[in-house]
Amino acid sequence: MWGSEFLLRTFIKSKMKGIPDADIDKFVKIFTENPDLFKKIAEEAQMLMKSQGLDQMTAITNVAGKYQAELKGVAEKFK
Repeated sequence: MWGSEFLLRTFIKSKMKGIPDADIDKFVKIFTENPDLFKKIAEEAQMLMKSQGLDQMTAITNVAGKYQAELKGVAEKFK
C-alpha cells in the first residue's frame, strides 16, 4: 500500500503546487480510504468524455455533482 500512497502523494504534489503537506496527507487518506467512490467517479467521467466529447475537468465536475452528498460526507471525516 505504501507504494500507491507514495505515487498518489507525488501526483497530487505535481498537480497542486504550493499545497501544504498536511493537506496533501488529507487528500491521500480520502482517496485511499474511499477507492470505490473515486473509481466510480473516474469511470463515469471517462464515459462522459467519450460519449459527449467533454474535457476531463468538465466531465469530473458533472459527475462529482451527482455524488456531492457522498463526497461531502467523506470530506467531513477529515476536517
